[in-house]
Amino acid sequence: MHPVVRYSEQALRSADQAIGFLMQQAVENADCISLAAGLVDEHSLPVDLTRDTLQHLLQESAAGRKLLQYGTTQGPEPLRRIFRTWLAGLEQRSDGLADVPLSRFFLTTGSQQLLSLIVQALFNPGDICLVAAPTYFVFLGVLQAAGATTIPVQSDEHGMRPEALQQALQALEHSGQLPRVRLIYVVSDFENPSGVSISAERRPELLRLARAYSRDSRIFLLEDSAYRELRYDGDPPPSIWSFDHDQDTVILAQTFSKSFSPGIRVGLGVLPQSLVKAVSDLKGNEDFGSAHLNQHIVAATLKNGTYQQHVERVRNSYREKRDAMLRAADREFAGIPGVTWFRPAGGMYVWMRLPETIETGFHSALFRQATQTDKVMYVPGELCYPQDWPQRPRNEMRLSFGVQSVTGIEEGIRRLANAVRAVMAEQPAGGGAISA
Repeated sequence: MHPVVRYSEQALRSADQAIGFLMQQAVENADCISLAAGLVDEHSLPVDLTRDTLQHLLQESAAGRKLLQYGTTQGPEPLRRIFRTWLAGLEQRSDGLADVPLSRFFLTTGSQQLLSLIVQALFNPGDICLVAAPTYFVFLGVLQAAGATTIPVQSDEHGMRPEALQQALQALEHSGQLPRVRLIYVVSDFENPSGVSISAERRPELLRLARAYSRDSRIFLLEDSAYRELRYDGDPPPSIWSFDHDQDTVILAQTFSKSFSPGIRVGLGVLPQSLVKAVSDLKGNEDFGSAHLNQHIVAATLKNGTYQQHVERVRNSYREKRDAMLRAADREFAGIPGVTWFRPAGGMYVWMRLPETIETGFHSALFRQATQTDKVMYVPGELCYPQDWPQRPRNEMRLSFGVQSVTGIEEGIRRLANAVRAVMAEQPAGGGAISA
């Protein structure tokens, strides 16, 4: 008889996460066209640019050895200065963000590490995070592992609704739970999964509410800007972070995984000063500095302008794919009643709603029909809501145009429409449908 292995509560809360099941489904259905994978387009990855940059960085042995040595927990100060200048460009700040101390900048292993560190720094079991409904399902898993209580806030085509956020905060105050609210989490641009961006009018209002309800303790607002640079239409609105003039409420998380390379795994965070020590201490426990050489690769491309040229090529490629998916949806789902989808101005995803009678989950008739018969995969929308929320919709799906070619996207949408028709044909007449 072998001794029992006793796992931590955090490990047990992390079991059976959706991302693991999705990866398993991808392996088991390898012959499917995947409209599920949130990976970047392999053809967009900067192989030549990275090779040339590495060759330049390592051409002198003495300088190269320093880059192959450990860095620092927050990233070397000269690199953080380069990243601050880059952020100033996104923020359209001609002063180079000189009023934001470098001590508040963190270079991380993608933005996902920063999201995890923030949760570690702020949450004990039972503490509360408010999120948009729907939201990034991997972050929901991070909150679940921490034992946090996650409260969804109603959203629409303009992002999280300020009046819904206020109602949620008021209800928590009336029930005596407001002191347990630690964080409001939003994806400000082209949200994963919905493709929705928070409107310019709502951005300062969400910040105002976070500050107004910070009664006895600070309620931080985490602005996840992972897709900020993948804009295909229109002009960018100011970030929520830019409205935080006191610099004490908004945590800004950005990543170069989508715009440059997920294999290099470089993220950038800007924190209120009150969080710097706690997050630095926790990061020191994890790695006392993310990959030093990788940070130098991205910094070098930022400094010489080749990064910006690369991002423009990426935008053009994804714009073509986004347009192909929307055209295919217009064509293939024409005449199918009750099916609607959001037309994103950027990012990598299209969010689709089916009639309420058509469930999309892993154990649904549609998922079986799509993966086993029509050979196409999607992400069930119910994953993007807290698992214990009884009102979470069951008739939505996230479709990604990131990995597939234009031809693959068109064929994938055709197969998906066939699967929806097949499932609807098996249902009794008279099922209800949702509005746009």
